[in-house]
Amino acid sequence: MKKILLILLLSFGLIGCSSINLSSLELSTTSPSVIEAEKILVLGLSHDQNLVEARKIANPNISLAVIKELNNRINEAEINRVDLENISKYAEMVKVSDDNLKFVGAKISDTKTRNMLGKEEKLDYFLLGSKDNNGFIQHKLNFSITYTSDERRNYSSASYCDKWNRCDNENQMDVILISLKASGCSSFDCDYNEIVEFELSDSFLKENMEEGFSIDFNSKGSMSSRVSISSSYIKGYLKIAN
Repeated sequence: MKKILLILLLSFGLIGCSSINLSSLELSTTSPSVIEAEKILVLGLSHDQNLVEARKIANPNISLAVIKELNNRINEAEINRVDLENISKYAEMVKVSDDNLKFVGAKISDTKTRNMLGKEEKLDYFLLGSKDNNGFIQHKLNFSITYTSDERRNYSSASYCDKWNRCDNENQMDVILISLKASGCSSFDCDYNEIVEFELSDSFLKENMEEGFSIDFNSKGSMSSRVSISSSYIKGYLKIAN
């Protein structure tokens, strides 16, 4: 019986020491500059006043590190504020119809030129989605491009691009042709407008809502046009669509 009690006491002692060591370890991994910055921030002062307090720190190295930490905090807070404003802006621009079963996101417009002598190309794109009676929702990326050329390009596929701008051209996916028009034709060229749609799953949008995503729309003549959807756009759109 005495041996059992002794083992129990030793076990509790080891657990206690382990807890103390873990707590100490957590504290030791927090840098002095972060600790000092937290002390200043709890005072509830303005950012300029926080910097004044940081300059009062006796150790010049820690003082500089605290100033850097405080500036990083205020910059991060500003980025978050802008992101929230953009999310709200994009959410307000989503058009809802058919008893909340259809959604059309804000249109993004851009212009690009292929080279120094090339004419401007106009790109318009936006997300749209539809929900069935069971709550299943499917999204699409609508892509419209207007360009001047001696022949139409025939956009027929799309490929995902990563954050390093590398696109998976070996696994191109089909797009749906919505319309193809030619106007203002001369002896040399025409003004073409092509509109296609590319299907996106709800899970894909949710998986990419923090980083955003880019997609290349590819023509049969090996010419591609890239579009990018930002994180705030996706979050604003899904805020209404989901």
